Amino acid sequence: MIVAQPIAPYHLTPTPPPYVEVLVDCPGSQKLFTYAIPEQLEVEPGDILSVPFGSQQVGAIAIGFRSTPPPEIDRDRIKAVDDIITRGFFPPHYWQLLQQVADYYYTPLMQVIRVALPPGLLQRSQRRIRLNPEAIPPGAEQFLSPIARRVLDLLQNGKSDHYSATYVQQKIPGASRGIRDLVQRNYAQSYLETPRPAQPKLKQAVILIDVSPIVYTELTKRQKEVLIILRRHGGELWLTDLLQIARTTRPTISNLERCGCLVVEGREVLRRERGVSVAADVDKELTPAQSQALQQILQQSHYCEMLLHGVTGSGKTEVYLQAIAPILAQQQSVLILVPEIGLTPQLTDRFRARFGDRVSVYHSALSDGERFDTWRQMLAGEPQVVIGTRSAIFCPLPRLGLIVLDEEHDSSFKQDRPAPTYHGRTVAKWRAELEDCPLILGSATPSLATWLDCRQNHPQRHYLSLPERVQSRPMPPIEIIDLRGELKRGNRSIFSLALQQALRDLSETGKQGILFIHRRGHSSFVSCRSCGYVIECPHCDVSLSYHHTHEGANQLLRCHYCGYTRQHPRNCPECGSPYLKFFGSGTQRVMQELARNFPELNAIRFDSDTTRNKGAHRALLTRFSQGDAQLLVGTQMLTKGLDLPSVSLVGIVAADGLLNLSDYWAGERAFQTLTQVAGRAGRGDDPGRVILQTYTPEHPVVQAVQRYDYAEFVEAELDQREALDYPPYGRLLLVRLSGLDGELVEATAMQMGEMLQLPLDASGGYEVLGPVPAAVLRVSDRYRWQILLKFPSQERVDLQPQLQRLRDICPPKVRLAVDVDPLNFG
Repeated sequence: MIVAQPIAPYHLTPTPPPYVEVLVDCPGSQKLFTYAIPEQLEVEPGDILSVPFGSQQVGAIAIGFRSTPPPEIDRDRIKAVDDIITRGFFPPHYWQLLQQVADYYYTPLMQVIRVALPPGLLQRSQRRIRLNPEAIPPGAEQFLSPIARRVLDLLQNGKSDHYSATYVQQKIPGASRGIRDLVQRNYAQSYLETPRPAQPKLKQAVILIDVSPIVYTELTKRQKEVLIILRRHGGELWLTDLLQIARTTRPTISNLERCGCLVVEGREVLRRERGVSVAADVDKELTPAQSQALQQILQQSHYCEMLLHGVTGSGKTEVYLQAIAPILAQQQSVLILVPEIGLTPQLTDRFRARFGDRVSVYHSALSDGERFDTWRQMLAGEPQVVIGTRSAIFCPLPRLGLIVLDEEHDSSFKQDRPAPTYHGRTVAKWRAELEDCPLILGSATPSLATWLDCRQNHPQRHYLSLPERVQSRPMPPIEIIDLRGELKRGNRSIFSLALQQALRDLSETGKQGILFIHRRGHSSFVSCRSCGYVIECPHCDVSLSYHHTHEGANQLLRCHYCGYTRQHPRNCPECGSPYLKFFGSGTQRVMQELARNFPELNAIRFDSDTTRNKGAHRALLTRFSQGDAQLLVGTQMLTKGLDLPSVSLVGIVAADGLLNLSDYWAGERAFQTLTQVAGRAGRGDDPGRVILQTYTPEHPVVQAVQRYDYAEFVEAELDQREALDYPPYGRLLLVRLSGLDGELVEATAMQMGEMLQLPLDASGGYEVLGPVPAAVLRVSDRYRWQILLKFPSQERVDLQPQLQRLRDICPPKVRLAVDVDPLNFG
């Protein structure tokens, strides 16, 4: 029997008692369970175990020990731990960090652990079916039920003679009855396959052994040559290298091994993303502002937060590099977080040029094996630099000396789903405090929350400024183009006359530029010009976007929410008219217009559609930096810290898509995005130029961007936020509801809204906004409603009792999710 216990505080004991309390990886179970520890196993808290749980074998985390079993249970009925999958995955303070994330984001602890650990460590056993061919008599099919015959046929004629029960049931509806029939007749066997965690990668090494003169004289000339080569290389070589260098074969090596001349053994090698080889680099000469910032950073050895506010091109990365070197020399490690995978190749290359093999990367685009090995080598405690995206904040670096959040303002640091809906910046602050190490928050356009924190007079918060670009390069002037005036002049192109001339100048001078567009795809919607019908997704309440792949290809309409794709119809589905028109612009349409109007310009498209494959970010940026194209056309990926010194022109094709979004921080996001993309120009020797196209040139954000006036924009924005109790003065919590039955979801939302209007006690002071339908009511056939709770201050109110009431009344067919500090309200 497995015994559930309330979760107790994490504790260590000098001598491990015979029972361990574990947290099992099983949906819906968040309690601790007690297991016996076999004599041959030495379990420690933080170990990842394999334990029997019901009819399954599941992963579990060792939390603490018990000297005696629970009093109400006979010790003979307590199951034993099966095995230790991985040891020591929780360095000091790590468990406390995970518990803090679970508490703040109202998420079960095991769900936080699943996000924190690399894939494959916590796996569940699965039921499989295999044939017993020797037990099946000739003509057995005629005695079987129709469903059992279909299962037998699948097992006999498939590519394999064994499949998972889930696969068989997917292929044959109702297969469970047929499986049961076959198992009862002993024609098939049903068995449990235990989890297979990620395994270390082994590589064959060849080691030379002292050879007696008698044995040596009996070797062939070729065998002696192999031993001589092996001795010249220090007596050890990888098998693949020896076969190549000695130009020999595997049988020759095997014969030498049988003679006792050498040993071939598997040695573990780490699977790591190594990138490309880069030339070694040295420290650069710093500007006075960089030197002053660096000195302030080097003076900090304990927990503090430092905002490194530097304009685009001011050399923030060089400050990071020179701040990291002494930390590595002190045998400590550094964690650097970036908002997008696309930013890691450039940054990683610069760091590897300075610190060599001590630099690792960790993000979701790595293979499971690479993530597993990168994680394990961190536990060794060697001083290193880990560069990663949001989830890398959970990397288990034992001796952490510094955390850096580059582009700290970026919304990619916030996870919307699945739970926990954590913000990388928030968790980084907690971890820095627990590790007692400094935290650097770097940005040209800091988030309002960070700006407000670090401008206040607080001993643990510091403001560091880099107000000018390196080598005193000027910021590129921003020219605002009123697209209303372009229409009056008869220019119906997506490119203004000024941008058209700038593109012709690029072609003539051979320089490079960037075109920024808010959306990917070709057009945002397709409408009938006769009746006004808009072609919509059958599964979501949004229009389908037109995607153009290449000339002559089928015209495709695609949903950017659920991925539904269909061919573009010849006629309107509503009235039959052939007059269908594409409206709006995306990266594909910009590429098409460029090819039509500027065929002499080579362009590379850089968005989420073209960077899906592993290594695509690096490949596209390398092509551009090597001059394979003069234009880089992309979405917000282009705004995230890319350093492209050859870019002299930035064209913002349509700023209005950013300016008119319906949430409280639309202005902040628009200012950050437009300022960041403008900052890609003029970072090299050539002066830069920015052309910003908009239908609302008088918009306050556009005016502030044109002047690069961050302080003025921030003060105006903060005044509005404070008046309305929006972050960073107040706090928000979003309750999301979804389900296939729209009426049930709406009724549940209304019931929950009424319940939330009645706080359990006086501490639950908040304003309830809603319930309201989500901005897009239906996505993937699921109807969505939401309730927003607004708190008048940043002080945290414990809503666990209220949220538990909501979960208690939530019907099984309605999904409830809680987003703490939401940024996405769609």
